[in-house]
Amino acid sequence: MSHGEELLVLGVLLLMAYVLGRLGKSIGLPAIPVYMLVGLLASPHTTFFPLSFEAEYVELIAVFGLVLLLFNLGLEFDQEAFFGNAWRMILSGGSYIAVNMAAGLVFGFAVGWGTREALVIAGMTATSSSAIVTKLLIELNRLPNRETPMILGVTVVEDIFIAIYLAIVSVVLSGETDPWPVVGKLAIAFLFLVVMFSIARWGGRVVSRLFRTKDDELFTVLFFALALTFGGIGELLGVTDAIGAFLIGLVLGATRFRVRIEQFARPLRDIFGAFFFLSFGLALDPALFVGVLGPVAAAIGMTLLLNILAGQFVSWINGLGVQAGINTAVILVNRGEFALILATLSVAAGLDERLTPFAGLYVLTMAVLGPVLAVNSERIGGLLLRRRRRRQQTERSLAAQESIALMEAATADLDDEPRPRADAVADDLDEDDLDDALDPVARQASQQSDHPGGRARDPEY
Repeated sequence: MSHGEELLVLGVLLLMAYVLGRLGKSIGLPAIPVYMLVGLLASPHTTFFPLSFEAEYVELIAVFGLVLLLFNLGLEFDQEAFFGNAWRMILSGGSYIAVNMAAGLVFGFAVGWGTREALVIAGMTATSSSAIVTKLLIELNRLPNRETPMILGVTVVEDIFIAIYLAIVSVVLSGETDPWPVVGKLAIAFLFLVVMFSIARWGGRVVSRLFRTKDDELFTVLFFALALTFGGIGELLGVTDAIGAFLIGLVLGATRFRVRIEQFARPLRDIFGAFFFLSFGLALDPALFVGVLGPVAAAIGMTLLLNILAGQFVSWINGLGVQAGINTAVILVNRGEFALILATLSVAAGLDERLTPFAGLYVLTMAVLGPVLAVNSERIGGLLLRRRRRRQQTERSLAAQESIALMEAATADLDDEPRPRADAVADDLDEDDLDDALDPVARQASQQSDHPGGRARDPEY
């Protein structure tokens, strides 16, 4: 069977992704919306691309991309940082997720697409894109910033939340109505999570023995095979292939070969991840965007507002200032791969077809708007803080003017009162009173002398 045409089209699409990616980098855009845009341009629902290309051509490669995205997410999970500062991270990340999740759930019900759809929408709006957040911190040279450990702590908690949330959502989306099978599936999912987290925490030395090879080819084949294997195990256990890949990445990240695995896994993640986002863009129908413009606009406004509030709250918890809260909000406002994963799951579960264009347009907008805001966060903070200082100075000036006015009014009241004249006071006193008042003065005058010898010297001097 000849695949010449498919290879040609796919090569052209990747070249388009490269060119648009270079243009996007020049203005600070991440790669995710660029890949989605290329897929959208080549979608069979549009007429922009002259060649025919179907999403089915890259379906399996897109699955590899999804698996490797979550595998790298688990691989880069910093266990020592988390367990060393767990309570503050949980408080910061948990409060951020709770605010966005609760509002997203209310918003999901308000949209009226269904209960399961509301749960999916809440997940889409609850967490940020770890990939975009990490890239922005590096590209904007903000790793030394005071708020950076706090931001990374929030993303770490989000990673744990994603693992638990996907385990729950996968059971809910299965369509099971009998309570006991649901409880059984949830128990299996959480047992899988607990076992894998335990191995990652205490079994790093044992797992390290598997990777005792100096051959780079065999080393790459081994960790790639483990990522796919545990992705399949996760899918069979009902917790999705993404969570299986995340958990084996978490385990391998606890070994002494973590840095070497990252060195080989990142290029694979980048190329296969590009296929995942490209495949999602191919499945989008721009004609369906019109029906979700209102919900997407409301979701964007809600996300921006909640991130401003959550950013300031998290900054306050960690004892940082207003500018740090602004930097945190605009970095974490990005949405990306997790929303698209949920949209992919919703399609497989047969949920409302509007979820796919909703997720696509929402992620496209936020993945563009977020970096633009992040690049200008210092300028935004400067303007807001300058206005705040001006307002405070104005309030202090008005308060000072009011105090001066009150003092002048009080002084004017005193000046208006008639003062008694000296002769009038003297008339009010009788002769004995005058003598009593003048006697001390007279005695003091009689004791003073102009002759220096008459003064007694202090014995201490």
